Amino acid sequence: MGRKIRIGTRESRLAVIQAELLADAIWRSHKELEPELVTMKTTGDRILDRTLDQIGGKGLFVKELDRALRENRSDLSVHSLKDVPMEVPKDLPLLGFSRREDARDVLVLPKEVDTLDPLLPLGCSSARRTLQLKKLFPQMTIKSVRGNVLTRLEKLDRGEYSGLVLAAAGLKRLRLEERISRYFSIEEILPAAGQGILAVQGRLGEDNSYLQGFFDEDSAWCAKAERSFVTALEGGCSSPIAAYASLEQETGKLTLTGLYAKEGSRDYKKMQICGAKEDAEVLGRRLAHNMREI
Repeated sequence: MGRKIRIGTRESRLAVIQAELLADAIWRSHKELEPELVTMKTTGDRILDRTLDQIGGKGLFVKELDRALRENRSDLSVHSLKDVPMEVPKDLPLLGFSRREDARDVLVLPKEVDTLDPLLPLGCSSARRTLQLKKLFPQMTIKSVRGNVLTRLEKLDRGEYSGLVLAAAGLKRLRLEERISRYFSIEEILPAAGQGILAVQGRLGEDNSYLQGFFDEDSAWCAKAERSFVTALEGGCSSPIAAYASLEQETGKLTLTGLYAKEGSRDYKKMQICGAKEDAEVLGRRLAHNMREI
């Protein structure tokens, strides 16, 4: 029997698939290790009748996983990076980031339907999406939708919504790509910081060298820039903030696009900054400063 590596994850099908991606990568590169999943229901999964900003933000998806790490019930946690709060506990650092899946948002229509019904609301789960959708679909009512991806799709197919806006990455990992009716370009809807990237979290001071094959350096630079921008704007769940970084392989040039709206405002600003990938965090802070100034 090899050494067990216990991977903490939320119970949802998507979260389990994401943890399995890590488990598979560990097993393939280190046959002497034995990865196993430790699933748990988080506060964010239990409270579904209110929006995230009403119940304390995205951190509610990670608190239970953090506790399991501290109590030695798990060795690693896998998160969608966009769900990880900007302030990460010093004793539970982010160890690295996966290769990025498709970062775009997408439109999903009910089964057997090919157009949006203007009499039904368009469902989405964030202030960031809501703000941008109001410009794209001024005639539509935008309504919050909670629950995991499969629960949301059930609500859609029951006729509660005319369509849903979801992350392409989640649908692709669930092998539900055929449900996608339209991909929104990065220009149409700027994604959440970290969208499409998986983050692995562990305990400070432990040897995690066996994870190196799973991590992606390009994702790490982009994640640093995006999260630096959001942190500099003190962005929580309720402030509409978005950030997306792309990297040119040949030159190492990083381009960061940011979106910012003051809370309660229907207007948002978008700006872009470019620089060397090694300056990712500086670029994020600089872009945030520039946007505050205008």
